[in-house]
Amino acid sequence: MEKIILTSSDYTLLEKKGITELQVKEQLNAFVRGFPFLRIIRSAGPDNGLIQVTNEELSEYLLKWDSYLEKKKTILKFVPASGAASRMFKDLFEFLDGNSDVPEKEAVIQFFEQINKFAFYDLLNGCCLEHEGKNIATLLSEKQYKKIIDYLLNKKGLNYGALPKGLLLFHGYNRIKRTPLMEHLAEGALYTMNKQGVVNIHFTVSADHRSLFEAHLKEVVADFSTAYNAVYTVTFSEQKPSTDTIAADEHNQPFRDKGELLFRPGGHGALIENLNDLDADIIFIKNIDNVVPDALKNPTIIYKKMLAGLLVKLQEQTFRYLRMMEKGLLTEEKLWEIAGFCESSLNNIHPGIAGLRGTDLQEYLQRKLNRPIRVCGMVKNAGEPGGGPFLTVNPDGTISTQILESSQIDLNNPVEKAKMMQSTHFNPVDLVCGVKDYKGKKFNLLKYVDKDTGFISLKSKNGKALKALELPGLWNGAMSDWNTVFVEVPVATFNPVKTVNDLLRTEHQ
Repeated sequence: MEKIILTSSDYTLLEKKGITELQVKEQLNAFVRGFPFLRIIRSAGPDNGLIQVTNEELSEYLLKWDSYLEKKKTILKFVPASGAASRMFKDLFEFLDGNSDVPEKEAVIQFFEQINKFAFYDLLNGCCLEHEGKNIATLLSEKQYKKIIDYLLNKKGLNYGALPKGLLLFHGYNRIKRTPLMEHLAEGALYTMNKQGVVNIHFTVSADHRSLFEAHLKEVVADFSTAYNAVYTVTFSEQKPSTDTIAADEHNQPFRDKGELLFRPGGHGALIENLNDLDADIIFIKNIDNVVPDALKNPTIIYKKMLAGLLVKLQEQTFRYLRMMEKGLLTEEKLWEIAGFCESSLNNIHPGIAGLRGTDLQEYLQRKLNRPIRVCGMVKNAGEPGGGPFLTVNPDGTISTQILESSQIDLNNPVEKAKMMQSTHFNPVDLVCGVKDYKGKKFNLLKYVDKDTGFISLKSKNGKALKALELPGLWNGAMSDWNTVFVEVPVATFNPVKTVNDLLRTEHQ
């Protein structure tokens, strides 16, 4: 590629962000060469790579987790919460900016027909009364639809169009209303609280919203501490400027906006840095908008505990084997026992393992076992968007279970596309992670990222086309070299809010 010319002000910007010139060159090279598609062996299903737990196993794993909570371990809930809610209101923004003063799109009609069912209705009603001297019912009778939307979305009113999802009112409990942040406080107490009564939760937020999150937490945390007899340790972090990626022009040269290099957030894969900075034994990961009211939390609590109990069981066996191998070369019989566990329980398949013996076999097993481990809940595919569970070929030629997004699959290849279409389950972002080794030392999670699993998308800035680079996603490429176990969980545990009208679904009422 052409030589990159950086100015003194470029170097100042790089230093401020904590990005090296070498990183910029590597990212620009990625635009030139693109990213390879992953080779799929098959989708993971009940017959290959995905566990369906029996009732007996469910009971075993629940007991295992309850026992783990009695130990002096640090358990943490990690909640990516930096996304703005603007996309939730896409249809309402279109209506507000459109020519028609009367709703025509079905989603907007439904919004107004059932507006009194939203948890934010009373707040919005009060806003309309304050500014217009009229309540929502009166404004509706006068067909003042756009005024209502204006007060919901824009700064003169609730400003919901600019706030993050975590701070919107999602659920109503008679007089009390709850935001997703509040629901995560409740959830955390129900499956992560240890015997000391401590609940650790970490939210990743944007710099623009951090003070709002901190203020909201301060308002509500005492009530949850009292209700659950819990001691909450809630922390926040932001995506690091050093994880921003350079934008490129059509010639794969640095894109400049008013003469200055343009950097963009690197996507949720940047959060592997935030995750790596946390000190915990076991970390639950769940998105901010996947919450339900208390009356419907039971399946979530049961299956979160189940996933964690299974993780603990697998981790204990893994640690036992690693301690054995640390003492010296094991017998062939014992090594093949470990190899069976490595393949059948942790989904590590080595096509040429039959040719390994003695020290070579033991070193291979040590390398595969001594890694972070995650147990991932997977939901039966019912048309919801999301990546899926697959068995794929790794750079070292071995095969393992991976969560893939469609962008990682060659959809122009009919064979590969057919494999994707055969997928029976999808990823609801329901992970439990073991991030310490058998000696209790924290893994450096950045060592287990597959940097060849990024993604290039086309965007624009001030009318000029640009290429944007997304880092390997948090639960796909950023965790590529982890031990990964897939478990089926009920669809009742997955209730995301992607549009405002999703809050009208039974599970959010």
